[in-house]
Amino acid sequence: MQFREKKRRQPPAVIIIALIDVLIVVLIFLMVTTTFKSQIPALKLALPESKQSKPGEAQEDLIVLTLAQSPPYFYLGSQAVTTNALRAALAEKSKANPEAHLSIRGDKHTPWGLIVNVMDMAKEANIKSVNAVTQMPAEQ
Repeated sequence: MQFREKKRRQPPAVIIIALIDVLIVVLIFLMVTTTFKSQIPALKLALPESKQSKPGEAQEDLIVLTLAQSPPYFYLGSQAVTTNALRAALAEKSKANPEAHLSIRGDKHTPWGLIVNVMDMAKEANIKSVNAVTQMPAEQ
């Protein structure tokens, strides 16, 4: 004998609108964070400090070479290159633009012999000037 009626339970409903709102927030978060990822440098350098450093000028005939402290040592732009490929690229860029300038961004722990080798390659390729990229010392 049952005195109480069984109540029929309704199946739980999924609120789609709340899920869409959460999905949009996650999508915006992912879009914003992936745009910052492209600005992270591929190679972290500790540039040497110089009290005589000056702000750089944007030049269209500037060749930027990055020297790391561990292999692969040479990066032309953001691409790693070998010694022979670097020599060929410097010669090619010098032929294309005789007024090309080479700017070396080297880690302060980069072996000095590599810098001298790059300067020799630049001289062989008839590059007019070779500059070193430095940073101002931190204020104490």
